[in-house]
Amino acid sequence: MEQPKFRRVVLKLSGEALAGKLGFGIDAGMIASISDQVKEVVELGVEVAIVVGGGNIWRGISGSAKGIDRATADYMGMLATVMNALALQDRLETVGVPTRVQSSIDMRQVAEPYIRRRAIRHLEKGRVVIFAGGTGNPFFSTDTTAALRAAEIEAEVILMAKNKVDGVYSADPNLDPNAVKYDELTYMDVLNRNLRVMDATASSLCKDNNIPLIVFSIMERGNIKRVVLGEKIGTVVKGSE
Repeated sequence: MEQPKFRRVVLKLSGEALAGKLGFGIDAGMIASISDQVKEVVELGVEVAIVVGGGNIWRGISGSAKGIDRATADYMGMLATVMNALALQDRLETVGVPTRVQSSIDMRQVAEPYIRRRAIRHLEKGRVVIFAGGTGNPFFSTDTTAALRAAEIEAEVILMAKNKVDGVYSADPNLDPNAVKYDELTYMDVLNRNLRVMDATASSLCKDNNIPLIVFSIMERGNIKRVVLGEKIGTVVKGSE
C-alpha cells in the first residue's frame, strides 16, 4: 500500500480554482475533479481539512473599490465561501466521502459552527472538514484562514492548489516569459521578494508556527495524491533553511 508522507493536511482552494475554466461561478466539472482527488487521499488514511475562498463569486477588495464599505464587502466574501463549501460538500458526499462544513459565521441551518475540538474529532473519524466563512472577521484573507486553521488543528502541511500556475515564480509566468520557477523557498524569501504566494499575515503565521506550504497545480488530475505521497511537484515553502 502507498504510504503518505503526511498524516493531516489543510488543502487551500481558491475561489478561482473552483471556477475552473469558466472564470466565474462554480464549475461542476472542476468540483468533481477536486472531489475525486480528495477521495483518493482520504482512502490513503490521510486526514483532510479544506479551506475554500470565495473569489469566484465575490471578492471583498474589489467590492470595496466599488464603494461598498470594506467590512461589509468582506462579510459578503465570507458568505461566498460558504456557498463554495456547500457545493464541494455535496459532491464529496456523492462520491462517498463523509464531509462536514464548519463556518466561522453562525448559520446552523447549513453548517456547523467552527469548534476546534469538534473539527479535530471529525478528522480523526475520517471525515473531511471544510472550513468556510474565513476567519469570521473582515480584513483577513482565506490564506490567513488556512494558516490559522492549520496551526489550530496541528496540520503537518498546507497544500495550496492553484489553477493558473504550477508553483511559485519570480514573476507571473502568464505575463512574463522569463519568469523563473522556484523549487524551494523560505517564508523570509517570500516576504523579502514580495512573491505574493499568500499575504504577509498568512506567511508570517506559517513562519512563526513552522508550517510548510506546497504550491502546485490543481489542473492536472492526481496532483493532490502525488503531493501527499511526497512526490516533488510545485514549490515547497518552509519556515527556515
